[in-house]
Order: sequence, then C-alpha cells, then structure tokens
Amino acid sequence: MTATLPGNRRTGSADLPLHSGRVPHWLASRMSRLGAVMAQAIVHHYGRDEFLRRLASPFWFQSFGAVMGMDWHSSGITTSVIGALKRGLDPLQHELGIHVCGGRGSHSRRTPGELVEIGDRVGFDGAALAQTSRLVAKVDSAAVQDGFELYLHGFIVTDDGRWVVVQQGMNGQRKQARRYHWLSEGLESFLDAPHTAIEGAAQGHIINLTDREAQQSRKNQLDLLQALGPDGLSREFAKLLRHKAQTLTLQLTLPHLSMPEHHDVRSKDVIVRRLHAAFAAAAERGPKDFQDLLLVSGVVARTVRALAMIAEVLHVAHYRFDDPARFSFAHGGKDRQPFPVPLRVYDETIRVLKLAVQKAKLGCEEELAALRRLDHQARLLERQTEGPPLPVMIAEERRLSHSYGGRSIFGCEPAAGRKAG
Repeated sequence: MTATLPGNRRTGSADLPLHSGRVPHWLASRMSRLGAVMAQAIVHHYGRDEFLRRLASPFWFQSFGAVMGMDWHSSGITTSVIGALKRGLDPLQHELGIHVCGGRGSHSRRTPGELVEIGDRVGFDGAALAQTSRLVAKVDSAAVQDGFELYLHGFIVTDDGRWVVVQQGMNGQRKQARRYHWLSEGLESFLDAPHTAIEGAAQGHIINLTDREAQQSRKNQLDLLQALGPDGLSREFAKLLRHKAQTLTLQLTLPHLSMPEHHDVRSKDVIVRRLHAAFAAAAERGPKDFQDLLLVSGVVARTVRALAMIAEVLHVAHYRFDDPARFSFAHGGKDRQPFPVPLRVYDETIRVLKLAVQKAKLGCEEELAALRRLDHQARLLERQTEGPPLPVMIAEERRLSHSYGGRSIFGCEPAAGRKAG
C-alpha cells in the first residue's frame, strides 16, 4: 500500500523567519521519541521510500515539526527535526535501515565521513554518497546563488542507498532562512536542473547555473577561462557590466512554503474547518476505537485529539499540509504559541503510538488501524462540522494548560487564576 505525493520526485523549498534560542531538553527528548515512533509507523504502513518522500516535501516537513511541539513557523524547526530524527532513529538503524547524517554547523561537515562509515557497515558505496553530499551542498550554495549561506546539511539515507537531503541557508541581513529539499528518486543530474524550479519571494536576480539552458553557459565559462585567463575574464566582465548583460533567471514553479514573521497563530494561518473536523473525529471515533486504551491506560479525550492530528501526518494527503500552523494544535509550542506544550498529553501520545507500533510488529494492527480511521473520519466530517473561532479554542487550551502539565520556555503553567512564579 502506498500514499505517495503527486510530483514526489521533486524537491521544494521554504522561507522561514530566523529565530534564536535552543530547544529545552524536556522537549528535545520527547521530540526524539515521538519522531522515531512516527517514522516506525510510516515505514510499517508505506515503506522506507515513502518516508523519504515525506521528508522531501517542505509542507509535510513543517507540519511534522509542528506536531512535535516546535515553533510552527521558525527556522529552528529544521534543526530540531533533523536533530530529533538523528537521536531517535539511531537505535533503530538495524530495524528500519534508515540513517540520519549531518546536522548544523560542525555536524554538517562530518556528513561525508558518516556516510563512508555507514556504507562500510551496511554495504552501499559510502564514498560515492559522500561526493553526492558535497555536490548537493555546492549546488545550493554556489551554482544557485540566491543570497542564502548554508549552515545546516542533513542527509538521510537508507540501507539500499536511497536518500533525501534537507539543508538550510541563512540571510542575516533579511533575518530569514531558506530550506532546500532534495530527493534521490528520479534525480538524473546534479548540474542539469536537479530542482524542478527555484522558488521564493522576489528578492532580486537569482544566478542559477543548474538549469538545462545554462549548459552552454557552463561550457563557455570553462572555455573563456582557458582562452583568456583571469585578466582577460576581468576585461570581458567589465564589458558585460557596461552593456547591462541579461542574467539567467528561472520562473518559480516548485512547491514553496513561505512562513510569516508573526509568531502567534492567527485565524488566517489555519484552515479552521479541518481543525474542527479533527476534533470532531476524535470525539466520535475515539471512545470506540480506543476503548481498551481508554480503560487500561487512562488515555484522556485531549490525547485522542492530538492523535487525530498525528493520524493525518501519518496517512498523508498532499493537499492538507498547506497550513502547517494547524498541526501545532496537537502539542502546542515551546514558546507558548499557540499554547504551552501539554506534557501529560504528549507523553500519552508517545505511549499510545509506541504500543500501537509494537502490537503491529506482532501482527495486531488494530491500534494503528484506529489511527487511520481517525484520519478518515476527519475528512468525512470536514464539510459539515462547525466549532468555535480559533481565538476561543486557543484561550480554552491555555485555560486548561495547567491540568495538562503545560510547559514552555517560560516555565510550567500555573493553575487558572494564579500567576507564574
């Protein structure tokens, strides 16, 4: 069974506002556990290749991070998701055959060595993939000059040598980051249009030497260097400036995610009918599908709502991830947006998913199937379900936050009517 995304051989990109700060340990450890069990569920249902395809989608990747409690729109979601997967999937390498290499800063420079080591261990050509890692980084930093300097490079590879790259560049002047997604599936050349297109907000000319139409340009550059030498090239360049030579540009057609600067979740950021449908599905199907869990494990209705959001991420439909902010309603955000992370709900979510995956390995699919039914029910209810406005929903979550073990970088949430500290 597959749940492939249309155009799944494409790469994409995302523009994100730069955010400083670190992910606290209490959230980072949970992100690792939740990311790992969600990866296991996806691989169990759809296979390793489908997991790579999901990571190659900028919209799904952002929603994946949001459902894990990271800030729904910031640049930090890239670093935190790659880090969480690296920590969470490391103990599962032999079981899943998925390896996460690289990361931010110095970790990105270790990627080639990691690939060689893993290749020696599992049998793929690690040296060739190390060269691939370098080429992918060079294409997005040198061949495509769009004003963003790479600082993060994540390389996820399977035992059979298939891979996805998620890397991110920074433009400090604009206080913006740009994330790039690559997928090995269907990739024929690193120099002839590996991107279906380059996309982003109009910020001046983009030099794109990877376009097929630039093949002659690349050849001409080498010929000019050999024929004229550096001094001759300088003279020719001066002539080009005087004549206002045209710069090669490319129209923007690749799937691209552009996140706003505001940190609070607003009504325009969420397709509210989908959120209402997910909550309604949890209310209708939860008591039936999770009867044993509700009785034995004490799973509360709020956890089933979080599971309904996760079910959508697990059983993907490509058109449903154009509002990543919606998925922050599963487990909130570390900066208290849209509300503090409900730790009791988060831990129950991990426990339920882990139990479902463990049972599925033994041939009992009921719990994982219940999650799929949650997603199906949400789609059925989407056109007919109504609910309160988004600000009302956020206010209610914050009112109940203390009872859910709410926590943010500002500390634990006090009971309603009491002040923090």
